[in-house]
Amino acid sequence: CEVKPHSMSIDEIRALSIDAVEFLRPMADIIVIACNTATSAAISDLRQKFSIPIIGMEPAVKLGQSEDGNILVIATPATIKGAKLNELLKRSNLSYKTYLLPMPKLVEFAQNMEFDSPSVKRYIAEQITQINATNISLLVLGCTHFNYFKKEMKLANLGLDFVDGNFGTIRHLAHTIGVDLGKNKADIAELMKKTKFFISNLEITPSEIPLFEKCLARAKMSRSIK
Repeated sequence: CEVKPHSMSIDEIRALSIDAVEFLRPMADIIVIACNTATSAAISDLRQKFSIPIIGMEPAVKLGQSEDGNILVIATPATIKGAKLNELLKRSNLSYKTYLLPMPKLVEFAQNMEFDSPSVKRYIAEQITQINATNISLLVLGCTHFNYFKKEMKLANLGLDFVDGNFGTIRHLAHTIGVDLGKNKADIAELMKKTKFFISNLEITPSEIPLFEKCLARAKMSRSIK
């Protein structure tokens, strides 16, 4: 499940996350909170309120271990300000400096399916270059929406490698449900036939499926960019 966290308070994000899990619970054996911000704001409350297994995700700062330089974490303002990320940074006892940069408009661009417009490229260039950071070698994508923009970030001549928590979350899910990722390769076309998509609490119509296919295609393209 996913919420729209870029312009909401923590209380609003928490309330929407609870509503989403309440809606999905009768249909699911396990729920993945596919949003760093919703995880930060609501995961503790969700696990206390619901008995169903709930998997969250968080910025993969520990995967950013590097001897070559510091890392830059980009995320929503709520994730950057959230206690969960700050506790993670303290607990990880990292040997490098971590810079945090909120980029809320990327969420809006993603939700509008505006992936490679001049406005997107200009925003990325302006935001990255204005931060006072030194010796950055890795860019941690702290929002699931941001994977859509890896190509544009590369084109902005950032010269950085990317890291995110998506595969760690998938690995956790696979372990929880007993799936061997080495033996089970997903066929996206087949999965689409068996998958139900909802916008809020309404199942999408056939005319809306191409919107999801466009997002999946963009995600597949971005996956090859390291």
